[in-house]
Amino acid sequence: MAKYKVAVKKSAAKELEDIPKKDLRKIVKRIQSLVENPRPTGSQKLSGQEQYRIRQGDYRIIYSVDDEDSIVDIIKIGHRREIYRP
Repeated sequence: MAKYKVAVKKSAAKELEDIPKKDLRKIVKRIQSLVENPRPTGSQKLSGQEQYRIRQGDYRIIYSVDDEDSIVDIIKIGHRREIYRP
């Protein structure tokens, strides 16, 4: 399997600034794991969209996968109670 590149949207990078450091390290590690496997065990496809979500503790990482160009786009990162609100 080819390695994927991870691209983080500016808005998602900004959301990382508000996360406590103890959780931030785990989230970054989880994002880095998407390089090897963009659809790990536990990831779920969001209904009605071409996006996936993975859990890391109380936080969720929303991302899309472009298999043609081998790119994982991190779209949104946030606490589980806030992540799905528009």
